[in-house]
Amino acid sequence: MEFYKINPAYADNLMLLDDAGNRVTYDDFSAFYTETESHLRTRSLLFLFCENSIGSVFFYLLCLNKGLVPLLLDANMDQILARQLVETYTPDYIALPGRRAAPWGALACAEGFSYAVYENPAAKREDRAGGLHEDLALLLTTSGSTGSPKLVRQSQKNITANAASIADYLALSAAERPITSLPMQYTYGLSIINSHLLVGAAVLLTNRTLFEKEFWDFFNAAGATSFGGVPYTYEMLKRLSFFRMELPSLLTMTQAGGKLSPRLHQEFAEYAAKTGRRFIVMYGQTEATARMGYLPAADALRKCGSMGIAIPGGRFRLMEDEKTEVLVPETVGELVYEGPNVTMGYAQCREDLKKGDERGGVLFTGDMAKRDADGYYYITGRKKRFLKLFGKRVNMDEIEQLLKAEYEGLDVACTGEDDHMRIFVVCRDTAFCRQAEEWLSAKTGLHISGIRFLSIDEIPKNEAGKTLYKNLPADS
Repeated sequence: MEFYKINPAYADNLMLLDDAGNRVTYDDFSAFYTETESHLRTRSLLFLFCENSIGSVFFYLLCLNKGLVPLLLDANMDQILARQLVETYTPDYIALPGRRAAPWGALACAEGFSYAVYENPAAKREDRAGGLHEDLALLLTTSGSTGSPKLVRQSQKNITANAASIADYLALSAAERPITSLPMQYTYGLSIINSHLLVGAAVLLTNRTLFEKEFWDFFNAAGATSFGGVPYTYEMLKRLSFFRMELPSLLTMTQAGGKLSPRLHQEFAEYAAKTGRRFIVMYGQTEATARMGYLPAADALRKCGSMGIAIPGGRFRLMEDEKTEVLVPETVGELVYEGPNVTMGYAQCREDLKKGDERGGVLFTGDMAKRDADGYYYITGRKKRFLKLFGKRVNMDEIEQLLKAEYEGLDVACTGEDDHMRIFVVCRDTAFCRQAEEWLSAKTGLHISGIRFLSIDEIPKNEAGKTLYKNLPADS
């Protein structure tokens, strides 16, 4: 059940370096594993409350190599929601940062690098014996910090195949030094760690965000070569005058977690071309382990707005429905992906962890897309993010993109019901809202009576920067 076997050539390589100056080699992980693994039972469920830290990464890797199944959660998630998940899944173990109080007053059964693992007395003995499917290797949430019991079940094959594919198309080597600009419990952030460790690179660990001076101080001091971000990250970086920063070690910028506006895509692609760097737009979902598509850096300007082509080992197609494939270029259909990284399915309770592969390597993504004549794909919106305004079908993702393209820097979220579209904006200018309503109506031909702009202090987002539409007010 090993995630990777450490190449002897990597033994002395720097593996992890944090912003406090702590550093470990690949050989240090081997020693940690040898000292610790006997304290934990194989084929057990472990809740790992994550930080971007050495202890968090080491216990994650220990689980994958020992055959425990970790669920990765935010170390700072709400305690009531965390307890609800514990009650739903009755994990055998809970791993916490050392600063956190021991649950149930228990003594730690394993410790290391400021992390401690505690046995859950509520776990039943019959659950511990044979309660997990033999292929199950990892669990990730579908909803960030909301405490939803819906989890994605990943196999060892999913993890290794996707890490190897990412390392392939990014041409990664042991010389890379990526920095953790995203949480490790988020599928995109975890994929950065997995793919770089596979090639013997050094991962730079920090819980700082790209919007803090200390992040960039560490970035430069440690010689970071790459970072990743979601669309919100790039929107904020532009406001923070990123293009004027001195970052001599930076080689690569990656983007995933949603569609970047064509304007921002072009600006960052132009910056990369001008400075001799790579800007790579990618596409993925937790349900596909992480990545499904990428736009080669050489095409970043030529195919601006595209999420690219399928990753090595994968294949895309567009479907009009479950049986009819879309073959005509520039025609919208649901994006379907096939590959070894398509995960096993969902879980919503402990019993579901006994299930095998329910997808067979095929994922209907729920994203609507089109393919150009050269075979490059463009996401147009979500299948379920549609409503009808007086008989006209409206894609709310496209409405957001239209507004962001017209009003640079606008933070916006679109929701609603048929005949009533609500557009939330971070702006207290009522005159702007009226003007924007008129502009959108004229631009789209939608009747203005079905459009309502609403001012809000902040668009709710998860820790990865994705909009939490269900947290928007129902009305105002």
